[in-house]
Amino acid sequence: MRVLTAIPIYNEEKHVERVLAEVRPHVADLLLVNDGSTDGSAELLARQNGVHVVTHPQNRGYGAALISAFSYTLEHGYDVLVTMDCDGQHQPAFIATLIDEIRHEDIVSGSRYLGEFHQDTPAPADRRRINFTLTRELNERYRLNLTDSFCGFKAYRREALARLCITERSWGMPLQLWVQAAHAGLRIKEVPVPRVYLDPNRSFGGSMDDAERRLAYYRRVIADAEAELAARREVPGLASCCLAACGAGF
Repeated sequence: MRVLTAIPIYNEEKHVERVLAEVRPHVADLLLVNDGSTDGSAELLARQNGVHVVTHPQNRGYGAALISAFSYTLEHGYDVLVTMDCDGQHQPAFIATLIDEIRHEDIVSGSRYLGEFHQDTPAPADRRRINFTLTRELNERYRLNLTDSFCGFKAYRREALARLCITERSWGMPLQLWVQAAHAGLRIKEVPVPRVYLDPNRSFGGSMDDAERRLAYYRRVIADAEAELAARREVPGLASCCLAACGAGF
């Protein structure tokens, strides 16, 4: 089983070298998606040997970086994709757990609220509230059984990625993912992972730092994802849409 681990990177010069040093012992193939960093991240990535790098000339957004990772996985014949963040909150030792569980699932997602670990730190109150609110709404609407709808520490089977049509380029990408996964009937499992916030005051950027505006945006992403699926069902030949067909090339 060929496994690719992908890390989206945007202005992570404070964390990138330490995170990569911790990740390397746990992975064979590593993809770094530099999403238009304007700090010293690009220079630090240029010093890394034995890794794959995709560079966005300008910042496109968190979702866009993951879309590039999805496309890279499909185009280079990997069986499994593991995604994790570069801010130090995801513990590389849990990559093995995700890979082990993905043998029997389509998507395995880390949950920071499914168990307790000695590394756990308190989640920022607004993030926890929004996460719990949207997780409950997703579960009620799509008959999912999630406890953490925003964790970026995930594993995907190649076959699952090929059935998705992710287009949301910003922070709401995981919500579009869950709507599509539910409609596709994908097998989903959560596994407990530590909840670590090294910088609980980290900015989302612009109006997204306002919790209520962020919640409203997330709900629009869900509504738009549902509308896109409905439109596809009405147009012959668009019922199945893969990443390549959706113009997600990197």
